[in-house]
Amino acid sequence: MNISSSNPSSYKYEDYRETADWLLSHTEQRPKIAIICGSGLGGLADLLDNKTVFPYKDIPHFPNSTVQGHVSQLVFGELQGKQCVCMQGRFHFYEGYDIAMVTYPVRVFFLLGVETLIITNAAGGLNPNFKVGDIMLIKDHINMPGFAGHNPLCGHNDERFGVRFPCMSDAYDKDLSSLAKETAEEQGCSSFIQQGVYCMLAGPTFETIAECRALQKLGADAVGMSTVPEVVVARHCGLRVFGLSLITNKVVTDYNSQEKANHDEVLETTGMRTQDLQRMGDNSHLRMLIYLSLSCQ
Repeated sequence: MNISSSNPSSYKYEDYRETADWLLSHTEQRPKIAIICGSGLGGLADLLDNKTVFPYKDIPHFPNSTVQGHVSQLVFGELQGKQCVCMQGRFHFYEGYDIAMVTYPVRVFFLLGVETLIITNAAGGLNPNFKVGDIMLIKDHINMPGFAGHNPLCGHNDERFGVRFPCMSDAYDKDLSSLAKETAEEQGCSSFIQQGVYCMLAGPTFETIAECRALQKLGADAVGMSTVPEVVVARHCGLRVFGLSLITNKVVTDYNSQEKANHDEVLETTGMRTQDLQRMGDNSHLRMLIYLSLSCQ
C-alpha cells in the first residue's frame, strides 16, 4: 500500500514501524544521519559511497514526489565513514499531500536509528545582503502554515515519538551552526556563507511583492515552500537538526521591476552550484558543512 492513497489521520505507529522494518530488512546499513535534499539538490546523494538505492514506489507506505528536480528515491550510503540515508526528492504541501504526510519519512528515520537530520532547500533571498548562490545556515524559522493550523503534530500524540508540547526555540542545533561558521571562516568561505531566518509558505505560487515586504518586516531572510514541517517532527522525535538554504533567486520587492521568480531559475541555480561543489571536491562548501555535522556525532 502507498501512503498517498490513505488518510493521514489514520497513520499509526505500526505504519511507520512497518516502513522502517522493511528498509532495515533490505539493507545492512544503519544510518545515524539523514539528509533531505531540496529542489535540484538531489546530486548531494552522489557524495555517498557504497550506495543502496530504493525508489519511493517500492517502499511500503511511502509517498511519491511529483515536482521537477526531485528524483523520488531513498539512498543509503557512507560519507566520511559515517552511514547516512539521503532523500532524493521531498514532499510538499502544495502537491496535495497532507502536512502530516509530508513528514512521514522523518519518523521513519527516527525508527531507523537516525540521530541527526541535515535538511536543505532552495530558497528566495529576502535579505538584501544575500546574493544568488549564497548558502544560508538556518538559525530559526517562521512557520506560516502553522499559523493557520497546519502543524504536523496536530491530532493524537504518540509518546513513543515525543512529548505533546515540544519546544521549538532550539529547533536548529546551535553547536553545529557555530562550528560551521568557524570552519567557513578558517577555509576562507565566509563570503558566501550566511546565517538567517527561513520562512515557509505553502505555495505553489511564488510570493507577491507585498508578501515579500511583509516577510522582511517579520524578520525573515529567506523564503521557501518546505523544510519547516520536517524540522518540527524531527525535533519532536529528539533529532538534532542542521538546516541549509541555497539562495537561488532574489525576491522581487519593487513594483517597477521586470523580474519574475520561476522554478526553472531555481533548478538552473542549484544545478550550477551543485556542479561547482562537486568540482571543488572534499573542500567544497556544502560537503564541508555536512562533514561538520558528521564530526559532531
